[in-house]
Amino acid sequence: MAAKRSDIPGKRAQPMQDRSEPPLSLERIAGTAVELLDAQGVSGLTMRKLADRLGSGVMSLYWHVDNKEDVFDLALNLVLEYHGPPQVDKSQDWRAEVVHMLEDWRASMLRHPWSASLLPRRALGPNILNRLELLSKILSGAGVADADLNIAIWSLWNYVMGATITRASFDLTDDDMAAAQQCLTRLSEHYPTIERSRLLLDNDWDGAFRKGLDFLLDGLSPR
Repeated sequence: MAAKRSDIPGKRAQPMQDRSEPPLSLERIAGTAVELLDAQGVSGLTMRKLADRLGSGVMSLYWHVDNKEDVFDLALNLVLEYHGPPQVDKSQDWRAEVVHMLEDWRASMLRHPWSASLLPRRALGPNILNRLELLSKILSGAGVADADLNIAIWSLWNYVMGATITRASFDLTDDDMAAAQQCLTRLSEHYPTIERSRLLLDNDWDGAFRKGLDFLLDGLSPR
């Protein structure tokens, strides 16, 4: 993250801002960037649009961030903040802690679908690192050997990211799904198993995520 320009010797005074708006800050820039990304997606965020939403000039914005990449980092870090379960039960099973954190992670990205496309190349923000550190501590405390810890972490990462991206991009209507299933029924000679399970009509995304997570955690449970 870039240093504030006011901390750099020899720089001129910070540009003036519309006094009807609150002062610019990294927190306000991040929050406004999230709003803009939610509304217009990654391709819709420009420094000019962000400055307009903030009620500031572009040069004032550049006083706090170096470029659009900084803005993406701030916005992604904000939506991935994790506060933990509402009430911490010291006796609760380690699986409950993992499930809560991963369900929260998925829900956060589904509320802001653009975040899933940014995260793979921005995995070093403080809040995603905090999640990974917490996940590592829980799994290690549950008995996952250090030799297997990275495999466990990346397996859960891949599961959450894959489930999120699939759900966020799957925009078929109920009628579309019914038509696809009817087509599959006509082709049942070739695809008997997925036709019998009515795969294309199954839209219990949350239930499938939780059950699939249970399958993974079963494999991680100490023998």
